[in-house]
Amino acid sequence: MATDHELRLRERLSRLRNLNLLGGTRLSGELEKLQRQLERIQAAPTDEEIWRSVELARHQDRPYTLDYVERLFEEWVELHGDRGRADDAAFVIGVGRFADRTVAVVGNQKGRDIKERTHRNFGMAYPEGYRKAMRVMELADRHRFPLISLVDIPGAYPGVAAEQHGQGGMIARSQALMARLDVPVVTCVIGEGGSGGAIATALADRVLMQENAIYTVISPEGCAAILWRDAGEAKRAAAAFKPDAVHCLELGVIDGIVPEPEGGAHTDPDEAARLLGEALRDALEELDSVPPDELKRRRRAKFRSLGVYA
Repeated sequence: MATDHELRLRERLSRLRNLNLLGGTRLSGELEKLQRQLERIQAAPTDEEIWRSVELARHQDRPYTLDYVERLFEEWVELHGDRGRADDAAFVIGVGRFADRTVAVVGNQKGRDIKERTHRNFGMAYPEGYRKAMRVMELADRHRFPLISLVDIPGAYPGVAAEQHGQGGMIARSQALMARLDVPVVTCVIGEGGSGGAIATALADRVLMQENAIYTVISPEGCAAILWRDAGEAKRAAAAFKPDAVHCLELGVIDGIVPEPEGGAHTDPDEAARLLGEALRDALEELDSVPPDELKRRRRAKFRSLGVYA
């Protein structure tokens, strides 16, 4: 497990790599210095450690959105329904008090037992769920509440009904809405961040990941089934595309890593919530002084720059 010192170094290195430099400015010396420090502390995660992150991200006892809501938000009021078709239980939305301010919250909820998992569809939303999430986003924008998004979804629901109801278009609308928000937006991947289902509520000013979370364009099993016609090669696929937090930070996909208790968030949910709360509070405080127009400009530039090769 990475130490706090290593995580801070990796975060600083990621920020330097993604900094828009003025002509003639050079930070290669600083980058090399940080890289050498990281190499001395610890080599890149091994294939076994990457797969361990996948297992911990999916652990049945890992805290979900409502576990963190209970520990972090006061005066919590949950909202229901998309004001049009249904109340998708895969998404939890609401308003509460956090760090002496009112915030809007949207998050995925998987469920603990078979009955609840079936009710919540294992956290995988239908199009109605994204409309429900967009409802609280619009509420936050109207009343100038910062938005906190907690992501824990295996992927967009692959059912026929979801496609018939316009799954892809609803995910795109959710992203477009987040790009237009005038309020600070902070996202944290708290478990699985899978595919379009995750990015639908993760187009944020600050994107964080818990230490043992994963963030990926496809599940390891899905990737293995495509490449090797065998979902059993999931471990090999995960080693290839590296969905763990350390590699996502180095790629610039996320902005920071939230430490977890020894052994994973499920070993001490209270401590995991405390660490997550500190990270969310620090991110919001960083964004407090940024004007709305500048927030939107930076947010759009951030996501448009992802995947660009120089």
